[in-house]
Amino acid sequence: MISFSRLCLGFLTLVVMSSPVVAQTMAVNDPPLPAPLETMAKEGAQLRYMGREAGLDSWIAIQNGQEQYFYVTPDREYVLLGLLFDKTGKMITLQQVSALQQQSDAVLDVLKAAPKADTPSVTQNLEGQNQIANKVLKSPSEQLFADVESANWIRLGEETAPHFYMFIDPQCPYCHEFMKALRSDIDGGKVQVRMIPVGFKDDTRAQAALLLAIPSPQERWFRHLDGDTEALPVTPGINEQGVERNMSVMQSWKLNVTPLSLYRAKDGSVKIVQGRAKDMKAMLSDLHPVN
Repeated sequence: MISFSRLCLGFLTLVVMSSPVVAQTMAVNDPPLPAPLETMAKEGAQLRYMGREAGLDSWIAIQNGQEQYFYVTPDREYVLLGLLFDKTGKMITLQQVSALQQQSDAVLDVLKAAPKADTPSVTQNLEGQNQIANKVLKSPSEQLFADVESANWIRLGEETAPHFYMFIDPQCPYCHEFMKALRSDIDGGKVQVRMIPVGFKDDTRAQAALLLAIPSPQERWFRHLDGDTEALPVTPGINEQGVERNMSVMQSWKLNVTPLSLYRAKDGSVKIVQGRAKDMKAMLSDLHPVN
């Protein structure tokens, strides 16, 4: 069952002006997603319509194992984030989620059973994306690096360790080999891998989307590498927009192999490694230090 232990007692109203509505529905009879939720969907969030209460269309968003609840005003001009109570103090949101759980939704079944994480692993980095958009890029390599930084990635390892980005397909054997070789360095705090999940088949796209949504993705990923077939179940109906966004970065730069790594070197240059690094020790020692 989806946990409510983190929820505050009250109606938390963070009001966000919505931009023009993007015509997308999660199911045939669902209303269109408001623009802020459409953005979340593109970043890998799993969204489900919870129905209409007090004239407000409502949605649950699950990303990185965290639940959020959104209510849209009838004029669709505002989106409210928080919990809905009636005049007697009864939590309407709880009733809505309980009703949603009865619908045998495979995605919710997977996510509600997932362990909770204290800190997010998926970095949306919207502020960084805005900085990149305002920066004058001087070369194609810098533009590529900016595009990769703004992809949907998962941190493996310590936040303070030198990092590089790696595109992976969950079923790619070469990705598995490279990750297994890096595991001791990741666990030892020597390197941080910012893993960008993609998928070249239906099953692997679904697994990649799950990685972007669950808490503790590092633990699930390493269980998957260890041969646990239950670690990354192929979940029907999961939102794959976050993965598609990652795929679009690869496709726009005509990159078609995994693993594919990209990093900023100590001299400030941008370097690309296709496949497993031939000299992994040299590559790790060449990573730009943490600022």
